[in-house]
Amino acid sequence: MIERDVIILGAGPAGLAAATELARHNVGRIAVLDREQTAGGIPRHCGHLGFGWNEYRKVMTGPAYARHLTEMAGGAELKLGVTALRLEPGGIIQTTGAEGPQTWKGRAVLLALGARETPRSARLTSGARPWGVMNTGALQQFVYLHGQRPFERPVIVGSELVAFSTLMTLRHVKVRPVAMIEAGPRITARRPGDWIARLGFGVPVLLNTALLRILGHGQVEGVEIDRGNGPERLDCDGVVFTGKFRPENALLAGSHLAVDPGTQGPAIDQFWRCSDPAFFAAGNLLRGIETAGQCWREGCAAGRIIAATLLGKLQPAQTGIPVQAAGALAYVYPQRLVADDPIDPELLFFGRARQAASGDLVVRGDDRIISMHKIDALPERRIPWPVSPKSLQACRCITVSLEPDA
Repeated sequence: MIERDVIILGAGPAGLAAATELARHNVGRIAVLDREQTAGGIPRHCGHLGFGWNEYRKVMTGPAYARHLTEMAGGAELKLGVTALRLEPGGIIQTTGAEGPQTWKGRAVLLALGARETPRSARLTSGARPWGVMNTGALQQFVYLHGQRPFERPVIVGSELVAFSTLMTLRHVKVRPVAMIEAGPRITARRPGDWIARLGFGVPVLLNTALLRILGHGQVEGVEIDRGNGPERLDCDGVVFTGKFRPENALLAGSHLAVDPGTQGPAIDQFWRCSDPAFFAAGNLLRGIETAGQCWREGCAAGRIIAATLLGKLQPAQTGIPVQAAGALAYVYPQRLVADDPIDPELLFFGRARQAASGDLVVRGDDRIISMHKIDALPERRIPWPVSPKSLQACRCITVSLEPDA
């Protein structure tokens, strides 16, 4: 058995930020395990600018940001090409890699496994399966890792923030999409994203447009769409499915850890602790996609909490008060609140709406309203709000609800 003080699963922004923070606190031996052969996570495949300003006051490309994260985490042992197979109680991990099956044990384990895009098969899109259908991650690997241009006139399906990242990736190889397709009445990302797509990239954004099926045999030849007047053909030579990220939660499915049905990630308390207090979680495993900067912040916070735990500054885990989402909220985390620990003077909840909505964000302790304020919410954007744990100490259950205006 290989023993370390802290084991981090995942060498993306959250995992590497946590490793950097833990090394700064001198908590002992830290190991970062990742199944990829290169550290850095998703930013490795994002060749455009836009990374690093909030973290390092530098504007970087994704690969440069990934390299910087890896360098900053130099105080940790980095083990690449190692795949975690099973999580067991008490911080035990079964893995496999070039050295064969191994058993690792950490005094604390941080799960920072990230997220993945929903593939075409799970979107139930009908039609043929020709060459030229891919998600954003595959496109970025074609462009930035292999220097290839997989098509000339693709269609982008989706309008989340990552769809606009796809526009920049395609511009890098001088490809102009035929259109961006969005089934809803507005783009999922914040405006003026649709104006930027139209005016800055010359790409029309088709709202209220359903993708019916993909056409073609050896290569994509077009798509069949419906803009409310029946099926029509849109000629193209590729289809890029964007967004609909979900936590990389395969390890959780067969584990002893509690999984939240809303986020599909591990249920945690405000100290990033899972249902087994030897395990912590941070980053996109908690809820699907967020920016690299947000994952970095969560990794830093989790690193500080793990250090406090190992140094005896954090009280042992308690059952906690359950927190549940209601109304137009798809989920809320943390899902448990330990209300009487002095290390956390203010609790920060995060949530996400099922759809665009304006209304009251209401926090109730049992049947009593603890806080309420007006918000405008989009389904892609996180909703943060602070609450004093002391105001919730006597509660048996906490409900967070987004109640749309009538």
